[in-house]
Amino acid sequence: MSTSAFQNASIRFSTQIIKRLGEELNPSIDQSILELVKNSYDADATTCTVTLSNVSAEGGTVTIEDDGDGMDGSAIKNSYLVLGQSEKSFSKRTRLNRIPAGSKGLGRLAALRMGTAVELESVPLKVSNKLNKTKQKFAIKIDWNKFDSAKLVDDVIIRINSSKVSPSKSSSTTVSIKHLKNKVTERDIKKVARGLILLADPFDDDPDAFKPVLKAPEFKELEKLVTKRYFDDADYHLSAVLDKDGNASAEILDYKGKVLFKATHKEITVKRKNKKYNCPVTTFDLWAFILNSTSFSTRSTSLGEVKEWLNEFGGVHVYENGLRVNPYGNQGNDWLDMNLSRARSPEERPSTNTSIGVTRIRDSKGLLKQKTDRSGFIEDDVFHEIKNFCQDALEWMAKKRLEIAEKKRAKSREQTASESTNSKEKVKEQINKLRTNDRVQLVKAFESYDKAVQSQVNTLKAEVQLYRTLSTAGITAATFSHESNGNPIKVIKLNIDAIERRSKKFLVGRLEENQLSKPIGLIRRAINSLAVLGTATLKLLSNEKRRITRVEVHDIIKNTLETFTPFLNGRDIKLRTELAKGTPYLRGSEAALESIFTNLLNNSLVAIENANPSERAMLIKTEIQEDVLVLTVSDNGTGIEGIALKDIWLPGQTTNPNGTGLGLTIVRDAVMDLGGSVRANRHGVLGGADLIVELPIIGK
Repeated sequence: MSTSAFQNASIRFSTQIIKRLGEELNPSIDQSILELVKNSYDADATTCTVTLSNVSAEGGTVTIEDDGDGMDGSAIKNSYLVLGQSEKSFSKRTRLNRIPAGSKGLGRLAALRMGTAVELESVPLKVSNKLNKTKQKFAIKIDWNKFDSAKLVDDVIIRINSSKVSPSKSSSTTVSIKHLKNKVTERDIKKVARGLILLADPFDDDPDAFKPVLKAPEFKELEKLVTKRYFDDADYHLSAVLDKDGNASAEILDYKGKVLFKATHKEITVKRKNKKYNCPVTTFDLWAFILNSTSFSTRSTSLGEVKEWLNEFGGVHVYENGLRVNPYGNQGNDWLDMNLSRARSPEERPSTNTSIGVTRIRDSKGLLKQKTDRSGFIEDDVFHEIKNFCQDALEWMAKKRLEIAEKKRAKSREQTASESTNSKEKVKEQINKLRTNDRVQLVKAFESYDKAVQSQVNTLKAEVQLYRTLSTAGITAATFSHESNGNPIKVIKLNIDAIERRSKKFLVGRLEENQLSKPIGLIRRAINSLAVLGTATLKLLSNEKRRITRVEVHDIIKNTLETFTPFLNGRDIKLRTELAKGTPYLRGSEAALESIFTNLLNNSLVAIENANPSERAMLIKTEIQEDVLVLTVSDNGTGIEGIALKDIWLPGQTTNPNGTGLGLTIVRDAVMDLGGSVRANRHGVLGGADLIVELPIIGK
């Protein structure tokens, strides 16, 4: 008769788990410190001070001290040191009626792993031992080196010590992370300062709000900047509210606080056909600024001050239950796609550079879930409903601002036409008072002048139409660039990477592996070419590049070529550059020089593509002739055939069936604005066309 034996077992964890979680969840010091400060918030602290000591080199210390409710031995053992669970509940408010921010304790672990040792001291608000009314301080020390050398987490014992303290000692908690593994740079300190200032909604007017402090000069500078609060200088203030039933309302106020427009739920939800929003109660405020000298000419604040403030704190920040959620509102973060909407339809829309916004979410049921690495919310249906609400409010605001702009334009056109007619009639009246001979001559001269003016007006109208067309093309290209440079290209790249990995894994040594390598390579080159189109378009749209300043011509040529290199490589074009010695410069805008050179490149690319020579070649050459720079772009394309040389610069004139005929017109106009000239050779040094630009330079 056989017998069976068994053993009881349980799942245990290697100490490597703690190491991996600590290193991967919070890679930056600012986010790590914010996780610990959030613990102070959950403990109902009103003050929290962060101190960085000797952090300019490895081995420094971070200390977080608060006046919160503190913890006794039981709380430290059963909550603070337990990972993956939390006694905090969204339905259970704290003593100060706060909704807790912490959840699993994983963020705290990642923060504590910044150093090799941790010391915690805590004095609880309440005495847990009813028999012993003495007030106590509880302390632990964690030596991460012991965990790193141990096999299992359970093998390391953490002792909780207690000692008596004065009965008058207030509740508090101090956490010191010692022997930091990395030095803290000035940039890191500034990020910590910014994160702490923004953590507890400094845009609110609550004097009793939780306000953490960093002991560092950078903190004082930013704190001073954020408290300036230039909201009253905003030209428009959008205030939108989403109630508990999912109904939205909004209003737009001017800089005096006067209500300009109001909207009901039906007006805001036109696109979603009056459907209610399914998400927590949310408010959305956005202050939009018109950043030009005219707008600020009558104000006490300067344009530069507001720009500096917006540069540091602009964008739309998100606060959940009173605490900021990273990364929304950070520089470069555009979670509401404001910049994309502005690219699609520029007029009367704010961007992240010209506005500051706050989205406040009151989530008492825990419907929103933050990602474990604290890089924002999990983008589920609830998050998208909040995003839709904010975007719908922005869309309504843009529509109303456009109505104002259209009324102003219509009034201006009407006034201009009226003034022109009145002036014309006054001139005629004065002419009629003259003697007959003089009157006849003046009438003829006036009629001749009137015809010339009308001709000029017609020319201007044609040019306006041209640039409207160009603007439309640019907006379309920008939209495509924004979209294609993100998800589609990324998806293609990720999938081709996966195909390549799997082919190497499963087809090692087989014929199929070699057969796949070539098409994979071709797809990679195509991806790089597409990425260039997106990058180049978005770079051209930069507002800073339209400023008039000193521009070094060779730098523009080199930077543009660097952007286009993957695209040229993808077309097998051999590029040669022959740039003159020195650094020629002129006064103008980077945008003008970029538009000139980019359109010349595009023209040569099309010509080479149409000719399809066995070897594709392009030459970029500059020469300096006294105070003039001569730029020549040559190729071995089709050359200039079937059109007069002077006509290639005219709008709409092209020999390419799919061309717009606008590129060389832009070149001509931009060059003329810079005081230069253009010319061309039908067949030049490489066989194709030579396009030549001459620009006056200030120096070299």
